[in-house]
Amino acid sequence: MIILWTLIAFLSGSLMFSYWLGLHAHHNLKQIGDGNPGGANLWNAAGYSYGLAGIALDFLKGYLAVLILQHTTHPSGIKLFLIALAPIVGHCFSPFLGGKGGKGIAVTFGVWSALTDFSASLAYAIILAILWVLFRFVHRGRSMSSEVNALQVVLGMLLLLVFLIKHSGEATLLWIWAGNFALLLYAHKRELFRLFQG
Repeated sequence: MIILWTLIAFLSGSLMFSYWLGLHAHHNLKQIGDGNPGGANLWNAAGYSYGLAGIALDFLKGYLAVLILQHTTHPSGIKLFLIALAPIVGHCFSPFLGGKGGKGIAVTFGVWSALTDFSASLAYAIILAILWVLFRFVHRGRSMSSEVNALQVVLGMLLLLVFLIKHSGEATLLWIWAGNFALLLYAHKRELFRLFQG
């Protein structure tokens, strides 16, 4: 049964709502900006209403998949690990886009909201907000590149580990964090490589 549950969570995550909303608004997100078929790129291409809808749907596909499976199957250990990471893997490697997906940020928020009753996702949002202010100060108010934004996302997830250790320390959540961190690193590898090369 764990294979079926994981597949359901993966398929939920692989639904590329932002990309499809972009097509509805006559924008191919893979050909706009950094080519990311996610909510932020949709916002830039089609406006805030489309962007907010895309971000909300990308959040919900992670949140609802994990929440429903948690309450119906009560997974723990390796089962919870697989179910929690499956929506993020589905988004990053969507079969609907030939195995190429988005950066996984909104779906990450959804998964952690379901896992921790919003506490870890709220902590991650606060961490990212603080990093954004610090990075804006360093850049003296200039717009930040996609490379700098990628660094914030990955650094923020790294700092979230401190919160998880302090407020839970549950081994399964720490393994889920490790998998999530690896997926975010992979999804942002090009931007991070350019940042450290430059």
